[in-house]
Amino acid sequence: MAKISVRIKSVGMKLFLIIFVSLLFFVGVTGTTSYVISKNTIEKKVSDASLQTIVQTGQKLDLFFARLADLSAQLDNDLRIRDSLQLYYESEKGGEAAVEASSRLLDSASPFIHNQISAYGFYEEDGTEIASTNTAMMSSVPDWFARIAEADGGIAWLETSKSGYINKGGSSGFALGRLIKSAAAGSKPTVLVLEFRTGPLEELMGNVNMGEGGNRYILNEDGRYIYNENPELLGEASPLSNPSGQAGQQYDDVDAGKGVRVVMQQLTSTGWYSIGTVPLEELHKDARRIAQITVLMIIIAVIAASGIGYLVILLIGKPLNQASRLMKEGAQGNLSVRMNMNRSDEIGQLATSFNEMIGNIGDLVGNATLSAREVLETSEKLTEAARYTAQSAKEIATATEEIAGGAMNLANGAEKGNELTGSIGLQVRRVMAAKEEIGTSAREVQYASNQGIQYMEELIERTNSNERLTRSMTEKIDMLKESTQSIRQILALLNNVANQTNILSLNATIEAARAGSAGKGFMVVADEIRTLADQSKQSILVVGHITEKIQTEMDETVALLSAALPIFSQQIVAVKEADTIFVQVREQVEGFTANLDEVAHSINELEINQGELAGAMANVSAVAQQSSATSEEVASLSMEQKNVGEKLVALAEKLDSLSAVLQESLRKFKWKER
Repeated sequence: MAKISVRIKSVGMKLFLIIFVSLLFFVGVTGTTSYVISKNTIEKKVSDASLQTIVQTGQKLDLFFARLADLSAQLDNDLRIRDSLQLYYESEKGGEAAVEASSRLLDSASPFIHNQISAYGFYEEDGTEIASTNTAMMSSVPDWFARIAEADGGIAWLETSKSGYINKGGSSGFALGRLIKSAAAGSKPTVLVLEFRTGPLEELMGNVNMGEGGNRYILNEDGRYIYNENPELLGEASPLSNPSGQAGQQYDDVDAGKGVRVVMQQLTSTGWYSIGTVPLEELHKDARRIAQITVLMIIIAVIAASGIGYLVILLIGKPLNQASRLMKEGAQGNLSVRMNMNRSDEIGQLATSFNEMIGNIGDLVGNATLSAREVLETSEKLTEAARYTAQSAKEIATATEEIAGGAMNLANGAEKGNELTGSIGLQVRRVMAAKEEIGTSAREVQYASNQGIQYMEELIERTNSNERLTRSMTEKIDMLKESTQSIRQILALLNNVANQTNILSLNATIEAARAGSAGKGFMVVADEIRTLADQSKQSILVVGHITEKIQTEMDETVALLSAALPIFSQQIVAVKEADTIFVQVREQVEGFTANLDEVAHSINELEINQGELAGAMANVSAVAQQSSATSEEVASLSMEQKNVGEKLVALAEKLDSLSAVLQESLRKFKWKER
């Protein structure tokens, strides 16, 4: 298992797999893509051609059915047929005149009848036969009579019946029916039924070629056969999906247990469907040849890829395996190995480079062995000198540390004084900042006080103005109340005038009644005057109510204004008190601002003195720190020299040890002298 894993990881095997998989992949993808595209193209072309055939067949069927519909219209409009029907309805049923009318009716219709019509007849709405080519009367009204009546003068197409419609038990046929309506007196609607042979349908549909295994049908809206090559299936339900529920003219379905592509065209004349079916196997027959060729090409590609891969393993994988094996021997110390390969390509260049590399490594190992001996001798002398240097550096470092300690104490004292001076300066700056904030707040308060005084003066002026307006409004409303009193007096006067007018009109009516017929005109005028007086009285009452409502609302307004006047007076007093408070605040803020200016002057002098003290302490601290730093630097250099000496001793000892180890390691290599 491990051996197989190693072979798979080899470069030759990887190249073989890459070539094999790539070639197989591209051939497979190309073949599969060609198959799918060809399959879809062929399927679409055959489907479109089949649909075009069915569309053309549907157009021919529409022409055929249109001629039959025109024939029924000619029968409907023929005057002799209408006269015969009128004579029939005017005659007694079963009488000689009715029989003669029926015979004339058949004679009138016979010129229109051709060999495609197998039977025809005229019937009353209740199914009673007027005249027909049927030798026997219908025993009952068939169901399709109702469909003709529902068409209401239009054409009702009746699907193919195996036993016929008029001649029951005869040959199969389809029919059309229409209601003949006559405007003549005594006439009734008449049902015309024309039964046609299926021969023309068989001739039209028989010329349609849907390919091997394909079929063609005519179905009605319910999915029943109007035409089928098998006469036994006429009128039966088709196993295909109902065409009226399909969204397009093409769809896949199942017919006789096989998958088929259905193409259809709805007939505009009858509403039926001309349908053709093509087996899906027939659609995909030509595409299967492409699939077989694709499989064959994949097999050829597998064989070719295997041969190319094996050739790659021989030319590339085998030399690389040999180089890998020789490199492993060189890694184990055998520097005498060489690759014997006479090639001018990259593999040959690799062999030449490998041989040169192994030779150079052998020379390097020989030189390293000689150098290791010399290094071992030098490291012993270096160790002795390093020990002496480390001892001297240790003594210098001890003396320097004592000097640095004294300088550090002086620097610490100066640093503490400098920190205290800095703290004082910080506090002074905080006091100055607080003073600035207080000054800013005082100026804002002073500005707000001035604004408040100005706003109070404006508020006093507006309040006084509101009070004056309120008093003026109260006076105007009082004057308006007096005016409404005058209006009420005028309304009372108008009411009296209306009452007097009413009385006068009543008296005039009485006098007119006494005068008899001579006073009728005067009586009418008196009635009109009394009516106008009543209307005037009603209007005066309405105006009186409105006037009383206005008076009531004015009284309420006066009461509200009277209540508001004391509030305005109190508001004026409160505003004046607030104005006095703002004036006092402004005076106190001005005094506070003057005190703040004196405090600021004192703080400025304190800040100047603190700056001078801080400068002196900073100078002392800087000198002390410089002295301490110099001492520490000397001590640090001494300690560093001591450490360098100790490290030098350690490195010399380590160099001695490494030289011994290097000599031991070099003894493992074998090389050729050049």
